Amino acid sequence: MKRVTIKDVARAAGVSYTTVSRALSGSSDIGEETRKRILQISQEMGYSPNSVARSLVAQETKTIGLIISNITSPFTSEVTWYIEEQAWLHGYSLILCNSCSSVEKEQAAVELLTSRQVDGIIIHPADDQSFDRLFPYISTTPTVFINEDMGEQPTSYVTIDNYKGAWMGTEYLYSLGHREIVYFGRRHGKRSRLMRAQGYSDACEHYGLTPRFIDYPHPLSTSQQVYELARQMFSRDRNFTAVFANTDLMALGVLQAADAVGVRVPEDISLLGFNNIVFSALPKINLTTIEQPKQAIAATAVAMLLERIKFPKTENKGRVLAPSLVIRDSCRRIDLPSQRTV
Repeated sequence: MKRVTIKDVARAAGVSYTTVSRALSGSSDIGEETRKRILQISQEMGYSPNSVARSLVAQETKTIGLIISNITSPFTSEVTWYIEEQAWLHGYSLILCNSCSSVEKEQAAVELLTSRQVDGIIIHPADDQSFDRLFPYISTTPTVFINEDMGEQPTSYVTIDNYKGAWMGTEYLYSLGHREIVYFGRRHGKRSRLMRAQGYSDACEHYGLTPRFIDYPHPLSTSQQVYELARQMFSRDRNFTAVFANTDLMALGVLQAADAVGVRVPEDISLLGFNNIVFSALPKINLTTIEQPKQAIAATAVAMLLERIKFPKTENKGRVLAPSLVIRDSCRRIDLPSQRTV
């Protein structure tokens, strides 16, 4: 089907190309009646402006790219939704790419976005080497990383204090009387993962506990793999009273496995998650968890990116947002057996 052009609208309206262009741009050089008639005809014909041509003139596309590492993650999906909302509010469209935690796909996504001349890119990195690998491509494109502490790298980023969040969760379980706490789903690689595990470990040592880890060896979290790992955990000697899951998604896998083997939450074990995804608040789950402020992450990232787009020489900034504890029904005080939750 042939694309409707300004010339097609001009012929249908019986006016010049210039008159249509002025009507569509809101110029005051034509009469109101003529403008209304041209706008009505253009709508009836299904005319839409050529955004590529406009971007060549304005030297901006009003489009930003977003590269996420795992589109199946509920947490990532929620952050994506908020980023798209914030971009729309500021007059920008979003091109979404999913790297599947693959460094090759991540690099291909950056190449695609830069070739489309997006005004800026927000990246949830695939691993701890993402910046070094992508720098040749993003060095000339305003970029903000999210959900990862980029340390001294010359880039802007928004993340949360993963160390503090893990310490906070461990401290809460300790306050309920738990002295045997398993950290389920430790993953290596990215700094955020390391800081989360370190926060748990240091809190354990601070309170005189022995850190106990169950590692998750896969690059992506799937419900089946998490479930199988949790079943293995429950098949061993169950000499622990609480499980601190690396993410809420992993906590849900632990909950499913516990139900399958007849372990009750929180009567037999307490369960704590991390992220506060939307499913965590469902009535039959009611997961106590560490909240990542998803809306604040998105709003901050978009604001930082738009500042870099408007002022290219803006200094790099790192924003570390505070986590918070969301108490529901999956943890109980073990020194007060009659009290279900706190």
